[in-house]
Amino acid sequence: QVLLVESGGGSVQPGESLILSCAASGRNLRKYSMGWFRLAPGKEGEFVAVINWKSGEPVYADSVKGRFTISRDIAKNMMYLQMNSIISEDTAVYLCAADENGLGSRKSYMYDYWGQGTQVTVSA
Repeated sequence: QVLLVESGGGSVQPGESLILSCAASGRNLRKYSMGWFRLAPGKEGEFVAVINWKSGEPVYADSVKGRFTISRDIAKNMMYLQMNSIISEDTAVYLCAADENGLGSRKSYMYDYWGQGTQVTVSA
């Protein structure tokens, strides 16, 4: 199965930038979609972004569009989330997820594998 490990989280101030990474191992990702979701206290899990592994085509949630950029490095089996113009509402645990069927869904239940998450804390 696919093992996913996130890194890069930390404490930031509003307006700053941060890059999150997701390292994938175990299977070939060529037919997968890979996504980012986030969990904040007292809130439902929220879709952030997804990328088609082969084509690189991205889809973003409205809340992050224009501020975040999802990307991947095929040779390294790495996925990234470049977070710019960070705001307080971005505070959450960020998880990467893998959809083996490559559907590119915004729904968390469509994904097959999940990482443990990395914490992003935005201090006002």
